[in-house]
Amino acid sequence: MARIEDYALIGDLQTSALVGRDGSIDWLCLPRFDSAACFAALLGDEDNGHWRLAPTSAGPGTPCTRRSYLPNSLVLETVWETATGTAKVTDFMPQRDRAPDVVRIVEGVSGSVDMLGVLRLRFDYGSVVPWIRRADGHRVAVAGPDSAWLRSEPPVKTYGRDFSTRSEFTVSTGDKTAFVLTWHPSHQPRPDLVDPHESLRHSLEDWREWAGRCRYRGPHREAVVRSLITLKALTYAPTGGIAAAGTTSLPEEIGGVRNWDYRYCWLRDSTLTLGALLSAGYGDEAAAWRAWLLRAAAGDPADLQVMYGLGGERRLTEHELPWLSGYERSAPVRVGNSAVKQLQLDVYGEVMDSLHLTRSWGLPAKPHEWKLQRSLMEHIKNHWHEPDEGIWEIRSPRRHFVHSKVMAWVAADRAVRALEADPGLDGDIDGWRAMRDEVHREVCERGYDAERGTFTQSYGSQELDAATLLIPRVGFLPPDDPRVTGTVDAIRRELDHGGLVRRYSTDGKPMDGLPGNEGAFLACSFWLADALHMTGRTEEARALFERLLSLRSDVGLLAEEYDPQALRHLGNYPQAFSHIGLVNTALTLFPRQD
Repeated sequence: MARIEDYALIGDLQTSALVGRDGSIDWLCLPRFDSAACFAALLGDEDNGHWRLAPTSAGPGTPCTRRSYLPNSLVLETVWETATGTAKVTDFMPQRDRAPDVVRIVEGVSGSVDMLGVLRLRFDYGSVVPWIRRADGHRVAVAGPDSAWLRSEPPVKTYGRDFSTRSEFTVSTGDKTAFVLTWHPSHQPRPDLVDPHESLRHSLEDWREWAGRCRYRGPHREAVVRSLITLKALTYAPTGGIAAAGTTSLPEEIGGVRNWDYRYCWLRDSTLTLGALLSAGYGDEAAAWRAWLLRAAAGDPADLQVMYGLGGERRLTEHELPWLSGYERSAPVRVGNSAVKQLQLDVYGEVMDSLHLTRSWGLPAKPHEWKLQRSLMEHIKNHWHEPDEGIWEIRSPRRHFVHSKVMAWVAADRAVRALEADPGLDGDIDGWRAMRDEVHREVCERGYDAERGTFTQSYGSQELDAATLLIPRVGFLPPDDPRVTGTVDAIRRELDHGGLVRRYSTDGKPMDGLPGNEGAFLACSFWLADALHMTGRTEEARALFERLLSLRSDVGLLAEEYDPQALRHLGNYPQAFSHIGLVNTALTLFPRQD
């Protein structure tokens, strides 16, 4: 089976697909990131749905000669060199008008190449075989609420075999054959047809115009732009919500059970996401993300959730799909995420910090924004003493996590600073100052191990937590404080995993209530680079950053985690949190801009 990093991402700002080196699209959810997949071979096998387009001489699993994104775009170009000639396949999803389309254009570069297309549509995560018929020169697949149409220009003869739709054709130098797969609800008429070549031109123009707005001009600009394009690709355009990833259940340990659905929007990502977008020059996207955040967080502050759906949906019920064997037999495959029901007190700090950040960057305040913040502050003031599940969503008893308390301090600090900057705002500045001081005092007394010289994961524990690397970043303590430098050194030493960083220790009996282990967490490794820089070790920080850049896939993508022993990516892919870390660290270490 292909490694996770062997996939490239294409998308239309409402959903995305993963294309393997062998020319097979093995993951596609329609019509949204969080919809049921119609290609689910990624989490099962080819009978669960895929679409392969490659030379006839290249059997399943045979990698292409080379591939890359066309510069400053999300348009993928895959080149095949064969004994008889060279062909290339251009894959993309046009930003949609109404219906989602997947476009694949095959072009003869030299000689002649016999090509084979194999399309297996399997709706509802690979469990439903559709009824397929011909209509108006198309192949039409229908099952329940789903309908998909396949056509080619010029027309290519198709035939059925083994519950798949196949096409065989030859491209010679200069020939172009385009395939378009279009989805729509089965009760509605077929959408208007798109011109694949015009769609390609418009897609390239759109992406290049967008990428050109990046104002960062320092070293590693290409890596920064690729990460920003990836974040844009994971954005659900109708609402501005940014999915943590476009996949579910890619494992944090091969063969293990740490398999989660990441096709939702996490509040923990909000401040770092906004910082990356604003610093790189993407104010419109930052404003859209803030608008999503304000809508999602609206309501009773006691009901603030860890994550929400793409439109702010609150019910993300977790269940398992037993007919899918899992990526490399990593079961179960999960849809939905039970962490939505957890108490994570850090999210109050992240929301307050995000809104403080947008205000400091000059984004105009929204109606009722401060009223929401005031309500959130009153709630966290009364509940910050409670234990919670923490940023890493443990599935074991609640604890007094140090990071959660630090973020409660952040909430109070940002509220106080807002009132100090604008005395016209209404709020309990004395009460919030008192809370800020009390939280700070308690964390330093109960969350710090003086003998080892480090902050711990939770009160009274011996465990460390990479989230405490954020202490100087959020301003809880200055970078030159010995407690900060001691924490950085301890994490670097005790959570080291092949020169990278784990979130926390999973050796022995993991504290998170789950069996097995996991890889190095890439976002935390970027945090370590930031912390090294802040504590005066910039050369070491830059060396770590260079190491992290070297882990990117051949098309510049990062998963959630990395296994430095097996030298492979782990977890959902591509991961927004990892790419946010890359952008922020690049801007921190190399702050040369226009």
